[in-house]
Amino acid sequence: MNPARQKPNPDSGTMKKFLPFFYLPAAALWTACAPEPAITDAQPETRIEYPRDAHSLSVPSEVAVRHLMLNLRADFDRNVLSGSAAYTLEQNGGDTLVLDVRGLVVDSVFTTNGEGERMPSAFDIAEGNERGDALRIVGVSDAELAEVWYTTAPDAAALMWNTPEQTHDKKSPFLFTQGQAILTRSWIPIQDSPAIRITYEAEIHVPEGMMALMSASNPTEKTSDGVYRFEMLQPVPPYLMALAAGDFSFAPLGERTGVYAEPGLLDAAAYEFADTEKMLETAEALYGPYVWGRYDILVLPPAFPFGGMENPRLTFVTPTIIAGDRSLTGLIAHELAHSWSGNLVTNATWDDFWLNEGFTVYFEKRIMEALYGRDYAEMLNVLGYTDLKETLAYLGPESPDTRLKLDLDGRDPDAGMTDIAYEKGYLFLRWLEELFGRENFDTFLAEYFSTHAFQTMTTERFIEYLDERLFAFTDPRPDVEEWIYRPGLPETHPVPESDAFDKIDAFREAWEGGEILAQALPVGEWSTHEWLHFLRGLPESTDADALAAIDRAHGLTGRGNSEIAFAWYMIAVRNDYRPAFGALEKFLTRVGRRKFIKPLYEALSENESHKAWAREVYREARDNYHSVTASSVDEVLEG
Repeated sequence: MNPARQKPNPDSGTMKKFLPFFYLPAAALWTACAPEPAITDAQPETRIEYPRDAHSLSVPSEVAVRHLMLNLRADFDRNVLSGSAAYTLEQNGGDTLVLDVRGLVVDSVFTTNGEGERMPSAFDIAEGNERGDALRIVGVSDAELAEVWYTTAPDAAALMWNTPEQTHDKKSPFLFTQGQAILTRSWIPIQDSPAIRITYEAEIHVPEGMMALMSASNPTEKTSDGVYRFEMLQPVPPYLMALAAGDFSFAPLGERTGVYAEPGLLDAAAYEFADTEKMLETAEALYGPYVWGRYDILVLPPAFPFGGMENPRLTFVTPTIIAGDRSLTGLIAHELAHSWSGNLVTNATWDDFWLNEGFTVYFEKRIMEALYGRDYAEMLNVLGYTDLKETLAYLGPESPDTRLKLDLDGRDPDAGMTDIAYEKGYLFLRWLEELFGRENFDTFLAEYFSTHAFQTMTTERFIEYLDERLFAFTDPRPDVEEWIYRPGLPETHPVPESDAFDKIDAFREAWEGGEILAQALPVGEWSTHEWLHFLRGLPESTDADALAAIDRAHGLTGRGNSEIAFAWYMIAVRNDYRPAFGALEKFLTRVGRRKFIKPLYEALSENESHKAWAREVYREARDNYHSVTASSVDEVLEG
């Protein structure tokens, strides 16, 4: 994709007019993007072996999808997407194309051969498990294209149909998708494995007055007819395909960066994310060119279940990071870093998830250090280390789920998305940096990203690459297997330290010991991170009078900063601090970010009276949660 700044043109000549059946050859797109040579150079008679993925029923080693063409209409009255998906096929000697589906109603299937004959095709849907079924299209050995006409379910797991009341401006409905890890199959029939990379194009129809955006080339203004056309020239795994539709406005942040949001939120978002262009330039200086053209941000409704999602060219973010002081924008650095680690070099299976997130946390921290200094980055590192220790205690230090390389066979891959992948993965890379020196390790990482661009990576292949490029002249060889295949943390793991936090510890101890009053704490000088460290360090059991005193002095109940509010509400629940429960109820009803919501319900469930109250709140709040969050809370409250 052309990295030069340009306004995306929905009527670009490179996008053919979408008809009931449409076709755009994809070979040129793949060649331009330099994907994995083994796939690019394959001939029809060559069998390509893809990694086994326990979370996909597809069989790409027989027939794989190379390019996808979508033509969908968003029906906000029925809460469904309907239309067609057409696929350019890679023949690997098989006769059946197998696609992952979940809850889709398939109306008809067609195939087109090399002579352009379009014919109805036999198909069936083989029952799989709670994670999805298999759509099998038979007799495709001579087909160049396959085409599926379908409709999504109103409760499709990837789709969130927000009513106007659930949005910031409360004027227009708002649709967004969330595909990671294996939910894309609930809105597109797809080979839903991170080992698959495809290019795609789309035509999306939305009601007039709304804008549609995708993880692709995007408009900056609304069309008059509600029809939007997109193209993604670089090959991406299916979980990174994303769609949103609503009443959006756009503001540029720099030459290659910008933000989309509802009109009433746009100015606040543009202020909050003002450093995005600097982050992009800093990332390039660290590990090489940004290859995706533009990097834009879309602010979603509060129901979005995550902090952010690294959809190529268009990161989705929660409004809970708009704090008014730019203190939570490390999340933007994280999602931007995914443009290299995850989007460019992707974990081959969800067992290898740490290859995405451990690298990204390391990259994120390096961006933040370069922009804001070592002391700032070390505060973030200490907070992450604290999260990791809590996760280790929660899972148990001998739990197999505390290994970097996971075994998620038979489980939802969502179970592997813990601080182990993120923070243990980060510490592992920091350990390598300290062993080999930052300059050497930076050279290694830059080469790793460029060498494996647009490819997938397994843990085992990464270890081989370490042996080839980093350990070749090292004796003794570092014991990376201890980090990757054994539970818990190695004794030699790095321990982040922060002088700023040491001062916060001293203030906390003085307050707890009665040496200073709550109103004497110098909180006016504290960053969000210092507040979090202060609150997280409070004893499990804290006197109600002490909590009331600090609440009166510093207005913690009802605090607009979501991170501080969450930390405070966890303390309030543990200590039955009832004056905070009214604001807690509003927080649980308004916010859908799972990072906050699930732990709060878990804490409430430890007390029977709190659990009864939590169930009442949840009955009111559940419709405001995406399925990712709702399914997690269901497990908590049903226990």
